[in-house]
Amino acid sequence: MLYTPILISIIEVLIVVVPVLLTVAFVTVAERKTMASMQRRLGPNIVGYYGVLQAFADALKLLLKEYISPTQSNLVLFFLGPIITLVFSLLGFSVIPYGPGLAISDFNLGILYMLAVSSLSTYGILLAGWSANSKYAFLGSLRSTAQLISYELILSSAILLVILLSGSLNLTVNIESQNGVWYIFPLLPVFIIFFIGSIAETNRAPFDLAEAESELVSGFMTEHAAVIFVFFFLAEYASIVLICVLISILFIGGYLYSPIIEGLIYGLTLGFKSCVMIFIFIWARASFPRIRYDQLMSFCWTVLLPLIIGFIILFPCILNVFLIFPSNISLL
Repeated sequence: MLYTPILISIIEVLIVVVPVLLTVAFVTVAERKTMASMQRRLGPNIVGYYGVLQAFADALKLLLKEYISPTQSNLVLFFLGPIITLVFSLLGFSVIPYGPGLAISDFNLGILYMLAVSSLSTYGILLAGWSANSKYAFLGSLRSTAQLISYELILSSAILLVILLSGSLNLTVNIESQNGVWYIFPLLPVFIIFFIGSIAETNRAPFDLAEAESELVSGFMTEHAAVIFVFFFLAEYASIVLICVLISILFIGGYLYSPIIEGLIYGLTLGFKSCVMIFIFIWARASFPRIRYDQLMSFCWTVLLPLIIGFIILFPCILNVFLIFPSNISLL
């Protein structure tokens, strides 16, 4: 009987983690098919019906490849870096509410937990680049770490405005507070800034400086191959899925129904909104060229940061003028 709570917790984790990993696999196929359509190509169309099993064929290929590690690398940290990145990418799903009361852990500091977990995954990238004992991997990890830290500031500042409207750090409370209107409408400029920061935070084009082939070969994962490269690959796409779900929760009402699609169950509603955001991520990758690293950092610190600071000053003033602050937040 003592093992029953532990067994229930393990089952709950598996119920979330296994679908997430399957989702990540099919997102890679969806990205390749979508970009192929935009570029007038066929994309994957051999393995399985319409190429839907291509991700599993790629995973099998990487699992069967011979693993070669640098002779002078720190093997413990070399293996630990990708594992840390993947684990912390998956930990964020533990506080996602898929419906009223449908979350592994629905505690009051869910948004703070998400920010903390996403910040800790940076250590995996830094350790992976440093432990490889390669100047290319090390420089790639430094650039990626600086990029992630810079754009985390943008994301956390944008989330602060959402907290001002909802009055809570709980993700479920945030969703329920959007019953009247989704936050994307009053916070449209903040949503656009948050979306741009999300693309940079997940190392996606046009901000994928971690994979600037002409400059640093393949960034912090230059020396990684075979199975441990799969961890980085899964972590990247798991982060994309997680950030799209978070955008849906913070700005588009999460699992709340829309009058247009009324009648769908909660999970399908959240899934549909997240799929739309994933499509926009892929669309952005197919539409914009990669920018230079100095442009990336300058855009963060001289454009996005002043804008978001201005909105942090402006929106509380508007809320105070119209006396629409949540009851549990007082303007000091």
